[in-house]
Amino acid sequence: MFEPIPSKYRPETLDEFIGQKHLAANGMPIRNFIESGNIPSMIFWGPPGTGKTTLANIISKSVNANFHKLSAVMSGKSTLMEIIGEAVAETKDNKLFEPKKTVLFLDEIHRWNKSQQDALLPYVEKGTIILIGATTENPSFSLNPALLSRTRVFTFTKHTAEDVKQYLEYLLKRVKSENPSLDYEKDVIDLIAKASDGDLRTAGNIVETAIYLSDGKKITKDTLKNALENFLQYEKTGEDHFNIISAVHKSLRDSDATAGVYWIVRMLQAGDDPLYIARRLLRFASEDIGNADTNAVVLANTVFESCQKLGRPECDIFLVQLAEYLANAPKNNSAYVALGLAQKDIADFGSLPVPLHIRNAVTNLMKDLGYGKDYKYAHNYKNAKVNQDHLPKELKGRNYFAAKDRPEDKDI
Repeated sequence: MFEPIPSKYRPETLDEFIGQKHLAANGMPIRNFIESGNIPSMIFWGPPGTGKTTLANIISKSVNANFHKLSAVMSGKSTLMEIIGEAVAETKDNKLFEPKKTVLFLDEIHRWNKSQQDALLPYVEKGTIILIGATTENPSFSLNPALLSRTRVFTFTKHTAEDVKQYLEYLLKRVKSENPSLDYEKDVIDLIAKASDGDLRTAGNIVETAIYLSDGKKITKDTLKNALENFLQYEKTGEDHFNIISAVHKSLRDSDATAGVYWIVRMLQAGDDPLYIARRLLRFASEDIGNADTNAVVLANTVFESCQKLGRPECDIFLVQLAEYLANAPKNNSAYVALGLAQKDIADFGSLPVPLHIRNAVTNLMKDLGYGKDYKYAHNYKNAKVNQDHLPKELKGRNYFAAKDRPEDKDI
């Protein structure tokens, strides 16, 4: 069977492992665990292509363990219980000798639901298995607190350009040892390092495609251009996606149109859905601008509809135009604040009854019970202004829209 180059030449020792020096260098945690032979259950959290799977493989080989790799997308509880059964049998059958440890590498562990994650708990706690879970999602949100408390979380960071170049040189040297006719132009490594954006898996895949297109001979810049599908790599559903949309929102809130546009174009060129960006900008128009400029919501809604009609790349200019308008518009978050305050009161006080005088008396029984009694009809008063309570007595005096020290708020 054909094995992809990044998998075939995957580093097998810590000395071959590239990057993540804060974890694998001398004196760092993972190296210390391996050298001592005492491996705890761990969660590897970081972007794709940062070495999570490779380091798990190295750990399993270094401690002479039974290594099982599962994908949380493809495997469920039944497969887990088979592995646990083997681990328990290993312990029972080797009472006189040191039994082999069982390392379970669970890729995309955040994909498992609460029930599936809970199934791991007793075996992780007893040490029946050593769990190494890999995730691109923040484990504080994606993993059960009980499981998280029984593991150690290690953060993997995006590789530097130098890390990627080192990996590419390692990979090409390994390939060249089996295929001496392979050659490449001087700038190829720099170009692949730039295109992979810190993702070693992407870098390896680009190299493999380039070797195929060059027919195993010389990789040129022209060959490489055909191998590159996208210079900007980020997972559109992973943490980078949410970090970048957060950067859009905060840049516009701070009236920085240039930064807002930069992050939006980053998302567009990485293949993100323009309708998602348009929805977020529509939300921003209400949350951060609101009644300080009511045209903002109107324009944002128009741009959203335009993106629906046109699609990419024609709609890109609409999003840039809208970002510029939103950045330069006056800001007011009073609606957003009021929403939060109202939600807090409802959470704190529950379903408070409507005051009797503003209830609608539809039947005689309701009138007898006091519904609508002493209600003041605003239009019977000067300027249609009337002084009466409309909130439950527990919330008397509440003001979700207390004016701030900004002229636009007082105008509103």
